[in-house]
Amino acid sequence: MQQASKFGIYLNSKENKVVRINSPYWIPEEPDWVFLTSEVNSTLLQIRDMAKEQGQSSESESITWGTIPLRD
Repeated sequence: MQQASKFGIYLNSKENKVVRINSPYWIPEEPDWVFLTSEVNSTLLQIRDMAKEQGQSSESESITWGTIPLRD
């Protein structure tokens, strides 16, 4: 299953939210979501550092956890 390669942490820089994806229930799509890391156990501090290093967020210190959307 190719979905496993999409598991990881995704950032929505417009909302400054990140989500942890470790099932194929919902896979975030570009351009709203950017894949940061495949390490699903990253801490929020590590994620903020990654976002800053990768230039994905100008306000990386204010990144928070988001929630995945519910399916109808």
